[in-house]
Amino acid sequence: MNHHHGSGHKPKANTLRLVAWEVTRRCNLSCKHCRAVAEDHPYDNELDTKASFKLLEQIREVGQPIIILTGGEPLLRDDIFDIAAHGTSLGLRMVMAPNGTLITRENAQKMKESGIKRISVSLDGSIPETHDTFRGLENAFENSIRGIEIAKKAGIEFQINTTITKTNLDEIPKILNLAENLGAVAHHIFLLVPTGRGKYIVDSEINAKEYEETLNWFYDQQEKTKLQLKATCAPHYYRILRQRAKKDGKKINFETHGLDAVTRGCLAGTGFCFVSHVGRVQTCGFLDVECGDITKQNFKDVWENSKVFKTLRNFDNLEDKCGICEYKQVCGGCRARAYEATGNYLAEEPLCSYQPGKSR
Repeated sequence: MNHHHGSGHKPKANTLRLVAWEVTRRCNLSCKHCRAVAEDHPYDNELDTKASFKLLEQIREVGQPIIILTGGEPLLRDDIFDIAAHGTSLGLRMVMAPNGTLITRENAQKMKESGIKRISVSLDGSIPETHDTFRGLENAFENSIRGIEIAKKAGIEFQINTTITKTNLDEIPKILNLAENLGAVAHHIFLLVPTGRGKYIVDSEINAKEYEETLNWFYDQQEKTKLQLKATCAPHYYRILRQRAKKDGKKINFETHGLDAVTRGCLAGTGFCFVSHVGRVQTCGFLDVECGDITKQNFKDVWENSKVFKTLRNFDNLEDKCGICEYKQVCGGCRARAYEATGNYLAEEPLCSYQPGKSR
C-alpha cells in the first residue's frame, strides 16, 4: 500500500459533524420517493423521551455535531420540543426537517424557544401540480409554503431541499428561483437514492449524463445566487468542483457554514450517520446496513468501533472504478446506490460517467 494518504485512519477525518435522527417514522404525507415508506399511524418501539435524551447525551460524548431531527414528520412527536431543548442545552446545534405542512404560529414559536437553528423544507416542484403529485397529497405545496412563511416570521432560518428525478429535472432552476424569492438561506439538491418507495420510481432517476450536466449547471449558479448551494447524495459534485475550478483557473472557496459544514462527497460513516426511529444506527438513511443499536449499545461505541464504519473510513477498500479513481478522497461515490445496485456497499457508484485517469 503506497497510498500515504489513503489509510483514512486519521482521527480528524472522522469527526462527527452531522447526525440525521429519524425521531419518528409517522408522517402525514406519502411521498413517492420515501426511504422510510412512512405512513400516518403510530409505529412501535420508537425511542421514548428518556431514551431520546440519553441518545443526545451519548452523541455529545463523541463531539458537537449538528443534529437533524427528521422523520417521518418530526412535528408529529408531542415531545419534539423537549428533545430539541435538551440537545440545545447540551451544546448541540439542533435543526429540523419538517415537511412544512404542519407548521403553525404556535409550534414555530416553540421551535425558536427550543433552540432550533434552522429548518429544511422539501420542495420538489416549483408549482403545486408537480410538488403535490410527488408528495402524494393535494395542497401540500400551498401548505408547505404557508409553513415556511410562518417559520420565517418567527425568525427561524430555512433552507429548501429538492430531490431531483426525471420529472422535475427541468424545474430545478425555477425551484432555486422560488427558494430565493421565499428568502431561504440555502438550496440543497438531492439525487434520488432508490430505496424504500424510491425503488419504484427508479425509471424517473436521471441518468449519469443528465446528472453530470445538472451538477455543472449547479456549479455555475454558485456565482449568481446569495444562497448557499449544496449537492447532497451527489458525491461527484466534489469532483466536478475541482475539475471546473482547475479549468477556470479559480481557487475553490471552502468557507462552508451551517448544514454545509462538509466538503467531501459521500459522508456515510466518516462525518455523518443516521439513527432510525427504533435506534438502529446506519452510515446513512439510505444504506440499509445495521451498524449498531443504541438500545443495546452506547452511541460512542458504535461510532468508534462499528465494522461498517471502519470499512468505509478506509477509502482503499472501495472497489472497481471508485477504487482506482483519483477523486476518491473527495467523492467516494454514493455507497447506498452502489449497495442497491449490487448488494455490495463498496462497489462503484452506478450513476457516474467519469472514467478514472488510471483506467484510461
